[in-house]
Amino acid sequence: MSAASGESGDTPARDPQKDAGEDVERARESGPSTAPANTPLALLYRPMRDVDLPQVLAIEEMAYEFPWTEGIFRDCLRMGYHCYVAEQGRRLVAYGILSIGAGESHLLNLCVHPHHRRRGVARKLLAFLMDKARSAGVDSLILEVRPSNTAAIQLYRSLGFNEVGRRRDYYPARGGREDALILALEF
Repeated sequence: MSAASGESGDTPARDPQKDAGEDVERARESGPSTAPANTPLALLYRPMRDVDLPQVLAIEEMAYEFPWTEGIFRDCLRMGYHCYVAEQGRRLVAYGILSIGAGESHLLNLCVHPHHRRRGVARKLLAFLMDKARSAGVDSLILEVRPSNTAAIQLYRSLGFNEVGRRRDYYPARGGREDALILALEF
C-alpha cells in the first residue's frame, strides 16, 4: 500500500471527516496564489475522488449562482465519467468532468476557483481533458455554455470550438431561464 493512501505503517491514518472540513476551508480561503496574477500555475491533474467533493462543492458554490449538487457529482463519479481535479500544491484549484461514449465526448463541467482565474488554468485543464477524449478515440467534443459566459466562449473558440446549435431555456437564471450555446470541436 502506498504511503499517500494513509494506510502505511509509517503514515498516520487520515480522518476523512476532519480532512473534508479542512479541505472546504482550504477551498474557501485558498485566496490568490502568492505568484503574481498573470503567472501561470504549475498544475497536477488526478482523478477526482469522493473525498474531494467538499472542496469541489465549495468551488462550485463560489463560482456559480446555480451550482451542481453533491448528488450530481456523486452520480458522475459512480457512472464512471472522467472526473479530474487540478491541484497547485495541496490546493484544489479546478475540476472538469467529461463523458465519453458512442464516438463522442461531452464536457459536462469545467470550473476554476475564482482566485485562480486568468492564469491559464481552464485552458490547461481543458487541453488535458481534450487529450483524454482523443486518446479514447472519439471524433468530437461537445459542450454547452451560457451565452452570458463570454470568457468561456472566448476560451473555447480560441481552441477551435464552433457553435453548432442552441438549447432553449437550458440553464436556470435569475428571473427565468437562459439558453445554452452548443459548441463542438472535431478531432
